[in-house]
Amino acid sequence: MIFETLPTTPTSEELIDKAFSRAARAGRAKSGAEAQQSMLQTASNILSDNLQNVAAEWPDFDDIDPFYYELADAIVDVDELRQSLSEIQWASRKTHNLGREYQGKLTGDADADRKIRKQGFARLADVVEEVEDDLLRVGEAHQDLRRLPDIDPDEPTIVVAGYPNVGKSSFVNAVTNARNEIAEYPFTTKGVRVGHFERERIRYQIVDTPGLLDRPEDERNDIENQAVSALTHLADAIVFVVDASGYCGYPLDAQLELRDALADRFGDVDVLTVCNKSDLSTDVDADAYMSVESGENVEGVLDAAVEAVGYEPELPFEDGERS
Repeated sequence: MIFETLPTTPTSEELIDKAFSRAARAGRAKSGAEAQQSMLQTASNILSDNLQNVAAEWPDFDDIDPFYYELADAIVDVDELRQSLSEIQWASRKTHNLGREYQGKLTGDADADRKIRKQGFARLADVVEEVEDDLLRVGEAHQDLRRLPDIDPDEPTIVVAGYPNVGKSSFVNAVTNARNEIAEYPFTTKGVRVGHFERERIRYQIVDTPGLLDRPEDERNDIENQAVSALTHLADAIVFVVDASGYCGYPLDAQLELRDALADRFGDVDVLTVCNKSDLSTDVDADAYMSVESGENVEGVLDAAVEAVGYEPELPFEDGERS
């Protein structure tokens, strides 16, 4: 996942301590004016390089998949994060230039150069402290975003939706290895289940999102609604599970209203209405009927979802292009 491998962001205090302690060691290896020059160079290089690394390791948000962009924006506000990264980039250039500036002021007199080096250190510290809040914001964003679901937007994806207790998670667990891929993410308190299965050597993702697609839009908060918006970029088909028996605790009319609302929200994405607990009731017009508990037609529902996705892999060459 694109945010998982980002390096830990140091605080301004950690950066200053690291730069000045390394500079002190560099100075002890030399003497006189040469020691002051070495300390200035070491401190400015460490600050500039570390600040540059913080900014450069982040991906260009204009180039990432819209799915991850919208999730990131829901959680951390991408515009604010970009501004902080820009400020850190500025601080990297500024500390580099200050190092050169104060090295250029050195006179060759050890006592005078010690004062100049101290002045340079003070300026360097001021610059790093100026981006203290930006470093904290970037560090917090990293901690939040590294916990986003590990989903490949390029893989064909089936999203499972429906009210609680209709059997969504049981269905996902029955057809995938999702029991081992459940995690909590910042936009839901109940965890997102991501599973995989194969058909004709093609790997499919199947995603269950409790806390998001299990209630009407007006019952979701802003972050949850933006996460739903992100899922519109991901879903190739939706399996909407209903329980006609009423044992889930929600009226069938309400369930179908949620289905219709999601169909509008997801636009051209095919929505399959699947009646679970068919051993109890089939009193609903559905595309398929199943009972996860008994195993009845579970594979049939999965086959129908694959057909709805209609994924056709890109071939390495078209007919007539073989060498």
